Order: sequence, then C-alpha cells, then structure tokens
Amino acid sequence: MRPGIIGLGSYVPERVLTNQDLEKMVETSDEWIRERTGISFRRIADEDMATSDLAAKAAREAIEMAGVKPEDLDLIIGATVTPDMMFPSTACIVQHEIKATRAAAFDLSAGCTGFIYALTVAAQFVASGMYRNVLVFGAEILSKIVDWQDRNTCVLFGDGAGAAVVSAVESGGILESILGADGGGKDLLFIPAGGSKEPASFETVKGRKHFIKMNGNEVFKFAVKIMEESTRKVLEKANLTPQDVDLVVPHQANVRIIEAATRRLNISKEKVMVNIDRYGNMSAASIPVALYEAYKARKIKKGDKVVLVGFGAGLTWGANLIEWSL
Repeated sequence: MRPGIIGLGSYVPERVLTNQDLEKMVETSDEWIRERTGISFRRIADEDMATSDLAAKAAREAIEMAGVKPEDLDLIIGATVTPDMMFPSTACIVQHEIKATRAAAFDLSAGCTGFIYALTVAAQFVASGMYRNVLVFGAEILSKIVDWQDRNTCVLFGDGAGAAVVSAVESGGILESILGADGGGKDLLFIPAGGSKEPASFETVKGRKHFIKMNGNEVFKFAVKIMEESTRKVLEKANLTPQDVDLVVPHQANVRIIEAATRRLNISKEKVMVNIDRYGNMSAASIPVALYEAYKARKIKKGDKVVLVGFGAGLTWGANLIEWSL
C-alpha cells in the first residue's frame, strides 16, 4: 500500500476572455499572444467569487469521485497565491463550505508549483499513517492580481481550481517526488506590496505594486531547464527513463516552455497533456485541472506512469511520479 489519488475534481468559471477581447484592452493581438504563449482563451471569475468558491466546487467533485464523504477527510491542504484573505487560510474556509468537520486544514504557498508541493505533503501524511484521507486543491483567481494595463502579463493568466483526494491504494500510487527552491530568484516573479515588507498604502496602490510583476525572459530560461531536470530526477529515483513515461502533465505556463522541455527529454507530443490554449496559466490550479482533463479524456489508464512537473514563484519547482491507480 502506498499513497495514491483516488478522486479528482475541477472547476473553471463560465466567463471566457478571448485574445480578441484583450486586443480592445491593451496593445496586443491574437496572433502575437498565440505565437508567443499558445493561449487563445482564459476563464475569468465573477467579481463576487472568491478562491474558496472555486476550490469548494472542485473539492466536492473530487470527494464524490473518491467515494468518500466530507466527514471522512482528515486533512485539507490548499495551494494558492490568491487566498480569500491573509488569514484564515483558504483551506479552512473550504473545510467549512464542504462540511468536512473532522479535517485539519492549512494553506501552503509555492506559486505555480503549489499543487505538486501540496500533493507531496499529503502523500507523507498518508504514508506515515497519521491520516487516511487528505484533500488537496490548487485554486486561483489570478484575474484579481493581474495588472490589466500590462500587456506582458495580463494576457497570460486565468482562473480555476483543481482538487484530488489522496489515500492509500493497493497498487501503483505516488512512487516518487522531488521538491526544490531558490530564493535568489524571488524578484523574478512576485507581487511587491501587501505584505509586512511593504504594507498597503496610498503610495503602493498608486504605484500599482499589488499586481504581478515578472521578468519573462529569465523565468522562461529557468523554466525550460528546471522542467527537464526535475523530470529526469524524479524518474531516476524510480530507476526509470523518459521513455518509460506514458503521460507528462506539465505546468501550463507557456506552450513554448512545454515544447522545449519535452523536446530535451525526447518525449513525443502525444505523451504531453496541454490545455493552456483554453485556460492560460492558472498557477497552482493548472496541473490538477490538466490532470483531471487527461483522466476524463482517457489519456491515462490504470498502471500508466504519469509525471506531474512544474515551476513557480520563489523560485520553486517539483515533480511527482505516479503509477495511475484510478
């Protein structure tokens, strides 16, 4: 017996923002966006929606697929950079919303690598025997922290949520995981204000310091390198090679990053899950939503070797190797 995923859930808002819509907002074009990112659409949450609303919807579906009840959950781990508020944690709010009355709950912050971090932590709780059923979610409303005047970043991001229930499985499961971080890259992708270093003030709002800032070129170079390295390392831990992989589910940040990294690994396009064209970069939600869609589209079957791999603000990175058990 080892920890494995026994249920998946996903939710994306109904509102679609197209590249043509963005052409009316900033100086850009559909062709420019598609050529450089692979994105055609992204989903945008309603003004009155919070991250916990999206997460709760994905969580309920994952719980139903897992065949457990909310009160069977022992722990909820939320991965997000857009929490409902500074505190309490979004995981606590979701715990209340789904009536998981027995579950402990906390958030972790690892940027776009958040779901991989959360899944890895959940696996340790299950493997140790401390908890039986752990709900993990990655959920974001990035549209509320995007500078809609900055054409370099506003075209990239979307809103959504994905969730998974982790429990012990008889065969397969999460075989290996790796996590990494380099705080030296903290200024490559960040929000300058709103924390203890630079609290919210008239000046920070006027200076547009509460929005995402990114050094795109440096992040791109880092991403291609670390996606390849992380995939190789997690496979090496299991004495496997890229050719043993049935499906790679990468963080959906930029189609050119995905293509460059998987080319280096000599993994064919048919073995790579890509849905960035329809959702953009959903940060911690991108991998669980892509994994959910891959499963629903029957791109994964029981016994398949699946690699989840991502990178994010921090800088952070990580990968999970899963022998599919659903």
